[in-house]
Amino acid sequence: MRRSLLAIPETFPIAGTFTISRGAKTKAEVVTCTIGASGVVGRGECVPYARYGESVEGVLASIEAMRGAIEDGVGREDLLDLMPAGAARNAVDCALWDLEAKLSGVPTWQVLGSAAPHKLVTAYTLSLGEPEAMERQAAREAWRPLLKIKVGTPDDAARLRAVRAGAPQSAIIVDANEGWRPENLARHFALCAETRVALVEQPLPAGDDAALRGHARPVPVCADESVHRTEDVAGLADRYDAINIKLDKAGGLTEALALRAAARAHGLKVMVGCMVGTSLGMAPAVLLAQDADFVDLDGPLLLAEDRVPGLHYDGSDVYPPEAALWG
Repeated sequence: MRRSLLAIPETFPIAGTFTISRGAKTKAEVVTCTIGASGVVGRGECVPYARYGESVEGVLASIEAMRGAIEDGVGREDLLDLMPAGAARNAVDCALWDLEAKLSGVPTWQVLGSAAPHKLVTAYTLSLGEPEAMERQAAREAWRPLLKIKVGTPDDAARLRAVRAGAPQSAIIVDANEGWRPENLARHFALCAETRVALVEQPLPAGDDAALRGHARPVPVCADESVHRTEDVAGLADRYDAINIKLDKAGGLTEALALRAAARAHGLKVMVGCMVGTSLGMAPAVLLAQDADFVDLDGPLLLAEDRVPGLHYDGSDVYPPEAALWG
C-alpha cells in the first residue's frame, strides 16, 4: 500500500512567556507529520528540543530522509532501527499509529489491548520567576491538585517556600532542569522535604548524576534528561525512584511503551511528561499515561491557541483524545 508523506513546521503562541533555567520562550515550534494511504491520513507532532541538539530544520531533514521508506510502507517497529530516538521519529511513529487506527477503524487503545482510557489529572507548570511572582502564580493556581515548578537557580529556597505559601494544599513537583550540583544536593533535598514536595525531577546534570547513587533521598527523585531509551533504564535504577517518559525523547509511542514496561520491571515509578506543544502531541501521551504515577501533560494549557479539535481539559483533568484529533 503506497503512502504519501508531508512534514511541515507550525508555530503556536504561548500565553505570556514560559521560562525555565535554560531560557524563555513565547511560542511553541512544532513539526507536524502527515502520512496518508487509501484516502485517510494519520498525524503526529513533535517538538524539536535544542537541549538534545535538535532544530525544526534538522527534524524536517530527518523525516525527509525517510521519505522513501515511509512511502513504501515501513512499519513502526522498523523505525526503531532506521531512526534514532528523538523528535523526528516521534512525529513519524505517532502518525503511523494514527494512520493504523484510521485505516482499521479500531482505536489505538484497543490495539494496545488496554482498558478504555479515562480522564487523568495533569500537573500544571508554573514558569520560573522571582519568588514573589511565583507565589502570585501559585496563589492563582492553588485550586489545582498538582503543580509543577521550574527551579535550578541559586535562590531555589526562596522560590520553593514562596510557591508553598501561595498553594499550601497542592501537591508539588519540582523540576530542577539539571540545575543543582552534588555539593548542594543534601540542602536542596532537605528543603524539598520541608516544603512537602511530592517529586524532584532531574536535580543533577545527566552526565553527573552518579552522585545520586546511595544518597539519602527524603523525596522521590525522577530521571528526565538522563533517560531516553529502554536500554537506559537498568543503569538508572540505583539512583532514581522514577523516570519521566516523553514521546519526543523516546522517539514515539512504540518506544515509550517499552520504556514504561522497563521502568515497572525495575521497580520504578512512571511519570509521563511533555514538551510545550499542542493537543496533537499530547494525545498519544494520554494513552501512555493511563497507569502513570505522575502526569504532566499541560502543554496545551500553556498555549494562547491550540489545535481545533483539541484535547478536552476541565481544570486539571485531561480527557482521552477523540478520533478526529488522533488515534
